[in-house]
Amino acid sequence: MKCNRLVDAGRRQFLRGGLVATAGAAAGTMMPERAEAQSALARVSYPANRLANIADLTENEPLDVAYPDERSPGVLLKLGQAVEGGVGPDGDIVGYSVLCPHKGWFLIYNSDDRSFNCPGHYSRFDAEAGGQQIWGHATNNLPQFVLRVDGEGEIYAEGVDELIFGRLSNTL
Repeated sequence: MKCNRLVDAGRRQFLRGGLVATAGAAAGTMMPERAEAQSALARVSYPANRLANIADLTENEPLDVAYPDERSPGVLLKLGQAVEGGVGPDGDIVGYSVLCPHKGWFLIYNSDDRSFNCPGHYSRFDAEAGGQQIWGHATNNLPQFVLRVDGEGEIYAEGVDELIFGRLSNTL
């Protein structure tokens, strides 16, 4: 009995497949550089807005802010240890949108595990890991504000690294 589904792979077809596999592997090794470039491109600059002063922050308690405009609620957090995207003298101040990127529900901050939690579809985001999604239906990480602290401790937001829910783009 002969199987009609077998394909006769000649030497040229075999070598062509090997070249495709090699090219795929080479592209995979260049991915970290590409990811860094895409991450830099994903950040959208807005006019700098003063959000607060370091003195206004209490460790592990969110401070309500709005950025890039009043229709976009967010929070500033002083986490007490240096974290990804953190600014300030200790590298521990971060800012996030509090609109779930899945359906726009208002997120609730859990100070016990330092996560943002969505009461709608239960997506969870890690405040100490750049807003990375921990679990849930969301397909994007939580938008993190690009922050800067000046010499007087004033905290400014200058951009966002993900698309804010409900907007077709990150431009005003």
